[in-house]
Amino acid sequence: MTDVYQIAGDIGSPYSMKMRALLRYRRLPFIWCQINPKLREEITHVKPPVIPVIKFPDDGIWHVDSTPMAYELEAKHAGQRSIIPDDAGLSFLSHLIEDMADEWMTKMMYHYRWWREPDQKFCSYWLAVSHTGFAPEEATLAVAEFVRERQVSRLALVGSTETTKPIIEESFLEVVDIFDHHLRENRFLFGSRPSLADFGVFGQFSQLNHDPTSQGIIREKSPRFSSWIDQLDDASGLEEGEWIDPTQSLPLSVIRLLKMAGDVYLPFLIANAEALNKGEETFSVTLMNRMYQQGTFKYQLKCLNWLREEYSQLQGAPKERVDLVLSETGCLPFFSQKPEHSA
Repeated sequence: MTDVYQIAGDIGSPYSMKMRALLRYRRLPFIWCQINPKLREEITHVKPPVIPVIKFPDDGIWHVDSTPMAYELEAKHAGQRSIIPDDAGLSFLSHLIEDMADEWMTKMMYHYRWWREPDQKFCSYWLAVSHTGFAPEEATLAVAEFVRERQVSRLALVGSTETTKPIIEESFLEVVDIFDHHLRENRFLFGSRPSLADFGVFGQFSQLNHDPTSQGIIREKSPRFSSWIDQLDDASGLEEGEWIDPTQSLPLSVIRLLKMAGDVYLPFLIANAEALNKGEETFSVTLMNRMYQQGTFKYQLKCLNWLREEYSQLQGAPKERVDLVLSETGCLPFFSQKPEHSA
């Protein structure tokens, strides 16, 4: 089994579920390893210390960070049920939406998981069981309490406060509505096959469609979206499908997601980058006519740089088409600058 990937992840990790679903869709053989103390010791050298980590069979090295890993898999398995649209313009837009899912929709996931007492109680115990491997009840409860206290204490750090709560929850409801309407006529965002953007959204919503409060909202407002999330978890049996024609109008849902990027996500990234460059530890920015504040994150400057670099490589007709849609959705001004210095 020398050609088999090994994923060390957790069912409570949106990025683990994202990568597992991606490998399943692409029909790449892998072994799923639920994270446990022994496995943590084996991967303790992997930096940054996040999950999932994936051991690639060709080099035997543990790789980390879901988006770079997705692109590495594209390079290694070109043409095998690719998740990157052939058109450079659509590929860029897919990456932009996926990045927003990874870095903004994750705030929705974290907020709904740890803001309300019923979610705290359920999720901390559920995660404790997955971490301890069905240990005795006393030990499981102790781990659950530790997890709960640690995660709740980090709410403000990741931007979830009483002040920012309306921004996070309204943007969550907007995504649910976008997909509810999109899925009435379309299978995926960029055609009849899933893209990197679809898997990015899936990762976060695999958790939101599981945790008590957010699950109830999704099931009430869009059973169709709830079903789509469940089905994308394993799309290995799905026919490969086609990408949309890049010369035709984009689906309204994609426009709406890009409008969210222009209104919320890209201003958030820029404010974070400006604060980092000034050496500040926190930043504030007006989003959806409300004040949003949180601590700075170096990784999100890396995300902004990557998006700007990819945009700078667009040429010809794909660039012209992308510029039109970025202008329409308010995103274009955020790509007028060159990448910031690395953090």
